[in-house]
Amino acid sequence: MTSQDSSLTRIAVGGSAGTAPYDVLIGRQLLGELPALIGQSARRVAVLHPEALAETGETLRADLADQGYEAIAVQLPNAEESKTAEVAAYCWKALGQTGFTRTDVIVGVGGGATTDVAGFVAATWLRGVRWIAVPTTVLAMVDAAVGGKTGINTAEGKNLVGAFHPPAGVLCDLAALDSLGTHDYVSGLAEIIKAGFIADPVILDLVEQDPEAARSPRGPHTAELIERSIRVKAEVVSEDLKESGRREILNYGHTLGHAIEKNERYNWRHGAAVSVGMVFAAELGRIAGRLDDTTADRHRAVLTSVGLPVTYRGDQWPKLLDTMKVDKKSRGDRLRFIVLEGLAKPTVLESPDPAMLLAAHAEIAD
Repeated sequence: MTSQDSSLTRIAVGGSAGTAPYDVLIGRQLLGELPALIGQSARRVAVLHPEALAETGETLRADLADQGYEAIAVQLPNAEESKTAEVAAYCWKALGQTGFTRTDVIVGVGGGATTDVAGFVAATWLRGVRWIAVPTTVLAMVDAAVGGKTGINTAEGKNLVGAFHPPAGVLCDLAALDSLGTHDYVSGLAEIIKAGFIADPVILDLVEQDPEAARSPRGPHTAELIERSIRVKAEVVSEDLKESGRREILNYGHTLGHAIEKNERYNWRHGAAVSVGMVFAAELGRIAGRLDDTTADRHRAVLTSVGLPVTYRGDQWPKLLDTMKVDKKSRGDRLRFIVLEGLAKPTVLESPDPAMLLAAHAEIAD
C-alpha cells in the first residue's frame, strides 16, 4: 500500500464499488506532482479555493496556465460557509461558462470544507468529472480529502446532501501546515487520535510521548502521525467505499460530534466536536459493559493533553438527541454508535437504552 523515498510517501487507496484506485502523496513541495495527476487529456482546470487562500489559489492557477491548461480560479467562502447549495450552484455556473467537459479536472485546495465542496461539484457536474484534492489542514489531510465522501450541509444537518466520488489523487504538502494556526492544527489532531483508538495504537503512544510537540507542525512525529492516520483511512475505504460495512468505524465520535457542530451553527471546529464525541462514545462503551476503564479513561487524558475539549453544555442534551436521530448514520429511528470493545476493537452499538445515553452524556456535561 505504501511506497516511500527521501522526500515523498505514496499511499495507495484501492478502488472499490467500480471506482479507480488513486494515490495519496505526502511530503513537502509537492505541487510539481500536480500536472501528472491532472493528465494530458484535460484542457481546462478549475481551482476551487477559499477566500483565505486567494493568493495560493491564484498562484496555482497561474502555474497551471503557464503549463498550457485553460485554468480558472473559483473563490469560495471560508470554512463551513462554503458548504451550501448556493455555493455549489455558483461553481456549476462557473464551469458552464468556461465550457467544462468530462475530460477536464477540478482541483480543490484548502481545508476539509473546500475539499468537500470541490468533490461534490465534481461528482455532480456532467454526472461526474475528475478532481484532485490539495488539502492544506491536518483535518483535511487525514480525513476529508481521503475516501471519496463529498457533500454540503443543509439547515437540517451536516453533510446530508452528498455523493461518494473519490478523487483522482491527493497531494498532502506538509509545508502548508507550517502557517496553520494552533487551534486549527490541534483540531485536526482529533481525527489522528481517533485513528489511534480505532486501529493504530502507536499513534496514541507517539502523542503521549510529547503532547506539546504533537500540537505543533514542527513536532518530531508530525509526518508519521499524518501518514499513520491516512494509512488507517486508506485501508478502510479501500475495502468499503460506501459505508456499507467496515467504513462505519471511521464515524467514531462523529454521531454526537456532528450534533454539537449543528447546535453551535458550525462555529465549533470539527475536531473539537469530535473530541467531545469520542469521550461520549468511550463512556457509552463503558456503561454498556464493552470497554475497560483504562481505555475509556485514556480518551479524556490524551485529548486533554493536546488541548482538545472533552465536555459540552449539559443543558443541550434534548437538542443533541433530536439531531442525532436524523443523522445519516441512523437506520430508521434507531440510533447507531461506534463504540470500542477494547483498544483498536471498534464495533456497532445499535439502539442503546435511553438511560445509557443519558448516563454517558452526564459524563461529558459541564
